[in-house]
Amino acid sequence: MDGNRKDFGQNYEEKYAVSRLRLAKPTAQDKEQVLEYKEEFCRNNEILHGSGGLQNAGTFEAWLQRTESMAIGKDIPENRVPETTFLAVDDKGHLAGMVNIRHCLNASLLRVSGHIGYSVRKSERRKGYGAEMLRLSLAEAGKLGIQKVLITCDKENIGSAKTIQKNGGVLENEISDNGRIMQRYWITL
Repeated sequence: MDGNRKDFGQNYEEKYAVSRLRLAKPTAQDKEQVLEYKEEFCRNNEILHGSGGLQNAGTFEAWLQRTESMAIGKDIPENRVPETTFLAVDDKGHLAGMVNIRHCLNASLLRVSGHIGYSVRKSERRKGYGAEMLRLSLAEAGKLGIQKVLITCDKENIGSAKTIQKNGGVLENEISDNGRIMQRYWITL
């Protein structure tokens, strides 16, 4: 009987083990995976949160240039702030998600979007990647000197709320934004 339990445990771990993720800044070598990632979101009629504007980029090259410029505070549009975009890559080199860390907040970001935006591709959801990505993002935010991180989510996105809470998020309040109720969480680093 103990042997069966052990086998069950091993099979469970093999089936549900979460590969360790790492955050990496995008490079020209990531073009194919980034475009596949974008296509997966478009195919599913989903918004690409945390992608540094990938959804609206005309070309990969234009997007890559924008992410590089934004990270160093160069050519920042009037309504934006410096931000760093990362790819969340699993131990096999597969692009599982994307993260965008805003280095500071303007009035709009303070109200709705916060410091960190992220997304996990549909084919990689429900594997714990969101929580791992947020954990890694918080470490990066700390490197930027951010001591208190604001993260928001749509109230209807229960999975995102649980991910934020799992990483220490404390709900400050809920606000109405364009017909949606947004939850605002703070994490102290």
